[in-house]
Amino acid sequence: MKILILCSDNSCLSQMAQGWLQSFDKSLTVCSAGISPAIEVHPLAVQTLASSGIDISHHKPEAVEEYIDEPWDYVITVSRNAEENSPAFTGKVRNLIHSNFYNPARAKGTPESIANEFRRISNQIKMKMYDLYCDEIQNGGYGPTCTCGANRFCRCN
Repeated sequence: MKILILCSDNSCLSQMAQGWLQSFDKSLTVCSAGISPAIEVHPLAVQTLASSGIDISHHKPEAVEEYIDEPWDYVITVSRNAEENSPAFTGKVRNLIHSNFYNPARAKGTPESIANEFRRISNQIKMKMYDLYCDEIQNGGYGPTCTCGANRFCRCN
């Protein structure tokens, strides 16, 4: 299964989402890219995931244009900018999902408060990616597992 995660600059949100999603299933092909890629992955994104045992230190920001001709099972945007400015994909995209997370790279304050913001957003991304993995990706990308829409929280049975 091929999954592409997009954000504005591929330095923080999409990198963390890629790290989390890949950690749930090593057999997935998970890539990330940005509308206008940064020069490097944000050091606090690397540090935050490292504290959870996920190594993204070797990741480099990539441009979305490098991926638009490829087929994808999922394209996931994790910022409003990526949702609004994503180019048209010429390769087939089976599922397009939009999420919007606050970018902790914009946080102001003490180093400790900024690190806390990175952890908070990382946990939000982790939960969203885990729900998506359990509800859709794990069953082959064929959508929700229950028609009620509650998916893994379903109490229908």
